[in-house]
This record gives sequence, C-alpha cells and structure tokens, in this order.
Amino acid sequence: MQYDVIIIGAGAAGLMCAIEAGKRGRRVLLLDKAAAVGEKIRISGGGRCNFTNIHTTPANYLSQNPHFCISALRRYTPAHFIALVEKHRIAYHEKTLGQLFCDGSSKQIIAMLLSECEAAGVGIRLRTDIIAVSKTESGFAVTLQGDTVQATSLVIATGGPSIPKMGATGWGYDIARQFGLAVIPPRAALVPFTLADELLQYLRPLSGIAVDAIVRCHDTSFREGMLFTHRGLSGPSILQLSSYWQEGEPIQLNLLPELHVLPLLKTARDQTPKLEIATILSKHLPKKLVQTLCEMGTYQGRIGECGNATMERLSKHVHAWSIVPNGTEGYRTAEVTLGGVDTQALSSKTFEATTVPGLYFIGEVVDVTGHLGGFNFQWAWASGFAAGQAV
Repeated sequence: MQYDVIIIGAGAAGLMCAIEAGKRGRRVLLLDKAAAVGEKIRISGGGRCNFTNIHTTPANYLSQNPHFCISALRRYTPAHFIALVEKHRIAYHEKTLGQLFCDGSSKQIIAMLLSECEAAGVGIRLRTDIIAVSKTESGFAVTLQGDTVQATSLVIATGGPSIPKMGATGWGYDIARQFGLAVIPPRAALVPFTLADELLQYLRPLSGIAVDAIVRCHDTSFREGMLFTHRGLSGPSILQLSSYWQEGEPIQLNLLPELHVLPLLKTARDQTPKLEIATILSKHLPKKLVQTLCEMGTYQGRIGECGNATMERLSKHVHAWSIVPNGTEGYRTAEVTLGGVDTQALSSKTFEATTVPGLYFIGEVVDVTGHLGGFNFQWAWASGFAAGQAV
C-alpha cells in the first residue's frame, strides 16, 4: 500500500491539499476517523458555511510568528476559492463585513470538494483509526487497524481540540512532538465568556438579549453584536475578543457606541426633569437591560433629582462597563483553537517541517488562528493549497 502522499484529516485543509496534490498526478490517500468528510464545514455558518471573507489580510490572524501566514494567503486568495465555488455553480451572498455564505447549504461546499477529489483521483478512507505513525527510509508508515500504508510525504491536517463532540482532539500536536517539533500551548478561541455567579444573578434574566457593542481588552477592540446568555456573554464581538483575552483580565463593554449618554442625561434633566432615568435610557437600549443597569448601580428616580456625579457614573457604566470574565466555555463551544504547531519549525512556503523532510502540518493544527467571519476557512484553503503544491 504505497502512496506518494498520505493526508490525515479530511477537513477543509486536508481536502484542499488532497485536491491540489492529486491534480499534480500524485497518488494521494486521505484518511479520517470520522464517518464523513468536512464535518466542521457542514455545521459552519448555521449550516450555510461562511466559506471565506473577501477582506482577508494577514492582520486577521493571530500567531506567535505573525509573518508566517503572509506567503500562503498571497498565493491562494479568496478570489481563487470564489472561482472554484462559481465553477460548481454554487450560489452565494455576502452577509456582513465581507463574509460569504452559500445561499443554499454548506453541504454544497462539501460536495464540491468531494467532486474535485474524485476528479483528481484522491483515495479516501473514513472510519479509520490511526494506530501509529513512524519514519521509514523512504518516507512514513501509518499503521491502521488491519494494515499499514506508506508514503513519501505525510500531511497532518487534524485540526485542534475545539468542538470535541465532533471527535476533535489534540492528536496532531502529539505527532508534532513525536518528531521533535515544538507546540505553542493551545487554548479555546472564538468562544463565549462565562461570568461569576455574583454577576450572573443580575444578568441571567437578560439571556437572549443582543446589542450592538464595542468590546475591548487592552488595545484590542471589536464592534459587532453582543449577546447575553445564561452563562455569560457571547455574540460575534465577544467571540472575537476571546482570542485576545487572558484569564483574570478585565474587559470593557460600550453598550451604546452611537450615542453619548452624559449629554443626553443632562439635556433630559433640563428639559424633562420628571422623567424616570430608566425611561430615558429605554429609548436607546433594551428595557430589560436598562432595568438591570439601574438596579446594579442604584440609578433610581427622576432625572431632575440626578446629580452630575451620578450621571457620570451611569455614563461610565454604559460606555465603559468593566467586567472580569470567570473564564470561557472552553473547547466544548470554541469555534477554533489558538496555538498549535510552532511555525518556526515549518516552511512558510510549503508547510514542511524543516527538520523532518516529507512531514507537513496545515490548517488549524498550526499556530495560526483567524478572526471570526470566514478567515479560518480561508487559512485552511490557503495552507492546504500551499502544501498540495509541494508534497
């Protein structure tokens, strides 16, 4: 059972790598323990797959080595993947901020990739457990249950441990360590925050309420939707910020970016002094949220009876509410994994390990993590393409 290339992991990066290697005439075997390929593709974007982002730049990625992603992203751009989607006549649309989704179903992207694999002569074996991986004189041997397959090149595209219910593990990191490569400690990213019970007693009734907010940690901020949940905070802005947050650090919430509360309150005090504070704020924020803020900060009574100090405190509560998350929901709900195989050990052009010829790491298993909004899929396509040209 001799191949030119064995790829372990039939997700977005593995499929793309298999297609490109197969198109070059390589004998390719794609292995996965799952029952179907592209499971993360299937569930992404609410079942419609946010397959890329037209505004992709290296600035949309986090890594200990921020320059590593530049080469691959330049060589395989969103326009290249869009051309593939259009070739297969898959209708799509831009939702917001450059995010592209299928009009129909994410299954169309999976079918497209499988069609390309078939055309490129790629062999696919699913429900296949990997027992061991070893180096041979001519390449690598992969021991499966029942037999052993060998190849000159071995590509690890197994992703990280995010969403373990889909079978995700840190197995790719184990292989990297087996061959002497360093691994940047992984952690959950693009993940909701949890809050301490003391704060949740106030906020739990807000579960399901969303606001447009600016959320900040240190010098990093994002403005998108923020959602209150029964465990804490979620929504696009929070998921984005989670990749930059460290345990114990405070975050700041601006619940009303479009309007400054302080002059609003002072004007109301002069013009409508008999109005309740909550009534004024409820014109601009959800009523339940206003009631909670007033209860937490004891902002009660009529605006005419409100002093400047109280107004300033309330304004700060709305525009710079400081919260220390208790943690995150972890890998269970994380969309991706931060950290991974240290890119210092890989070629940025080919993704080959510099000390282990023939061994490649691509996709999420590598220490490159994108922002929310199609950037991680674009990284999968770009890294898979780059390795597929080299294996």
